[in-house]
Amino acid sequence: MGSLDTNPTAFSAFGDEAGFQPLNAEDVRSYLHKTVDFISDYYKSVESMPVLPDVKPGYLQDELGAAPPSYSAPFEVTMKELKASVVPGMTHWASPNFFAFFPSTNSAAAIAGDLIASAMNTVGFTWQAAPAATEMEVLALDWLAQLLRLPTSFMNRTSAGRGTGGGVILGTTSEAMLVTLVAARDAALRRSGSDGVSGLPRLAVYAADQTHSTFFKACRLAGFDPANIRSIPTGPETDYALDPAKLLQIMQADIDAGLVPTYICATVGTTSSNAVDPVGAIADVAALFNAWVHVDAAYAGSACICPEFRHHLNGVERVDSISMSPHKWLLTCLDCTCLWVRDTNRLTDSLETNPEYLKNNASESGTVTDLKDMQVGVGRRFRGLKLWMVMRTYGATKLQEHIRSDIDMAKMFEESVQADDRFEVVVPRNFALICFRIKPRGAMMEGDADEANRDLMERLNRTGKAYLAHTVVGGKFVLRFAVGSSLQEERHVRSAWELIKKTTAEIMKGQIDAE
Repeated sequence: MGSLDTNPTAFSAFGDEAGFQPLNAEDVRSYLHKTVDFISDYYKSVESMPVLPDVKPGYLQDELGAAPPSYSAPFEVTMKELKASVVPGMTHWASPNFFAFFPSTNSAAAIAGDLIASAMNTVGFTWQAAPAATEMEVLALDWLAQLLRLPTSFMNRTSAGRGTGGGVILGTTSEAMLVTLVAARDAALRRSGSDGVSGLPRLAVYAADQTHSTFFKACRLAGFDPANIRSIPTGPETDYALDPAKLLQIMQADIDAGLVPTYICATVGTTSSNAVDPVGAIADVAALFNAWVHVDAAYAGSACICPEFRHHLNGVERVDSISMSPHKWLLTCLDCTCLWVRDTNRLTDSLETNPEYLKNNASESGTVTDLKDMQVGVGRRFRGLKLWMVMRTYGATKLQEHIRSDIDMAKMFEESVQADDRFEVVVPRNFALICFRIKPRGAMMEGDADEANRDLMERLNRTGKAYLAHTVVGGKFVLRFAVGSSLQEERHVRSAWELIKKTTAEIMKGQIDAE
């Protein structure tokens, strides 16, 4: 429809004697009221929208115009274009019919916190630049550490005072991996007596082949030689978790070859299949080589606030860092990845910046945390507010109820799959992800089964009534059914299963008719 290019004198609100006032109090109130109404209406109607949109690349430029408008327009026009052009092109992660990837959860408290943080718009690079924002982040991280029953060595403040550990809220797990890789790299170079970075080609890092691909990207960004990035094969004998014995063997071989084992990434809840690496056993192996251990609990870490799932973090007291992302499963909107380290000095030694214009008495005193020194950039958002508001508003009991409800729904779906002899659950379910597929039967070979499952996924997604993603486990094409969207109820899971059964029957009938 092309963007509106309006004469600047057409609207008195934009042409009054006061001039341009982007934060005019009445505009703020009016715009935000309209925005809140839009958000509320969106959540009421998103269930009826197709989960996946039917749009083509470049469609939005065709509808909204290739060039920016020269003149202002009423906010109502902006909202009208948003509703007419943007919403129909969205993949609706908020839909209760979204079962792909991992959930991207949200809540009224988180949205409110993010809105307030955006309005305050602090740039909290130092404590002095934003005392309350820094203190809030420290407090929220310590609260969440207690919900996870992390050792006090990971906390910013304990009953004994300020500790050696602490945390920072980053944007994504990728950042958490990158900053800890850099810290581990520098520690290994110092330990090996390297002159500057001359010893970098000797450093080796380790992870299971199920580890998220962002780990391997972060290793390259941190300067590790790709030849020394070990992707350790896993198999059904360990439910696709990292085998500590195999890890030990590979690390010892690297020592014998003159390399320096530097960093191990253990995952609690891998992306493909939700495998859980044995944290304690991996930490024991790492200790033999003085290697840094990082635990990526981006998704499944949220479940560990429930006592019955906390054992997946057993041994965490012996690792160097751990990260989890409340924006996945703890009702806190993007972006919110929490990173804790046992010794913050190891992080700040590698990441600290101290330009003259940021020097101040509070920082010089050594009694405060300057969060800029625990991340890649300097500027940072007020991320701690929404996380605190979620915990303060809902409390541990409601958050645990949320996790358990999702897992109960996942169990229900798993049992339905197991009761239908056309399907198989490919790996044991952990948490709220089920990996399943149409299994080979009769004349259907493995390759035929892969094609049938691909066809099933594509047909399901085309309906707009459900959205599933896939992975490959043990060489098999597998569908992933991830329960956990914030609006999801048991009826949505049951409806998705009925759609899966109906679509599978159509596929199998087509195969019979073709024979």
